[in-house]
Parts: sequence; structure tokens; C-alpha cells
Amino acid sequence: MQPGKAASANKVSSALGLCVVMLAALPRYMAGGHETRLTLILLALVAVLVATVLQWRLLPREGRQQLPGRLKRLSIMMLLGVLVMGAWHALFTDWMSWQVFISHASTFGLVAHVVSLWWSAE
Repeated sequence: MQPGKAASANKVSSALGLCVVMLAALPRYMAGGHETRLTLILLALVAVLVATVLQWRLLPREGRQQLPGRLKRLSIMMLLGVLVMGAWHALFTDWMSWQVFISHASTFGLVAHVVSLWWSAE
């Protein structure tokens, strides 16, 4: 793989967002006693982290300069996920648990981040 061809700040920020989603899911599996799923998600987390580090190392200077802006966007979208899912659960569901809430909020945040990157690219 040539440096800079396949690596981009968008991919690195999206992969880091996926790591956040997997970390947010861990308490849910721990509370539910799902050891096999917990092990699998930890293995997937390690694999995604390794791929993310490799992608980061392949980033050209321009990509590394764009990354803080992409991470700021990811943080904003994660906060948006907390707000949207908080409103959704307050209006339409019975409160389940904080573990489910953070899992849903981070998933919404990651999807919003990726869609916003997709829209800004067009």
C-alpha cells in the first residue's frame, strides 16, 4: 500500500469512532454476563485499534493536519448522539439502563459522523 493513497483522516476518525462504540458496548455485555460476546468485542477492538494505528501511520502530512478537525466533528456527533438518544428514550421508551443508553448514543454518534463525512465529500 502506498502512503497516502488508502489512508485518510476520514477513515482514521471513523475507525476511532468505531472503537468508542465498542468500548461503550463493554459495560452492557459485562452487566448481562455475556462473557463470550465480551471476549469477541475485545478481540475486535484490538483488531480495529491495530488497523487504525496503521492507517494513522500511513497518513500524509495533509491528512494528519485534517485529523484534529475530524476528531472534533466526531466528538460533536457523539454529543449529538447523547442528546438525540436521551430525548428518544425519554419520550418513547422506558428507561432500560445506562449501559444500553451509552451504547445507543455512541452508535448514533458514529453513524451521524460517517454520514456527515459522506455529505461533506459530495
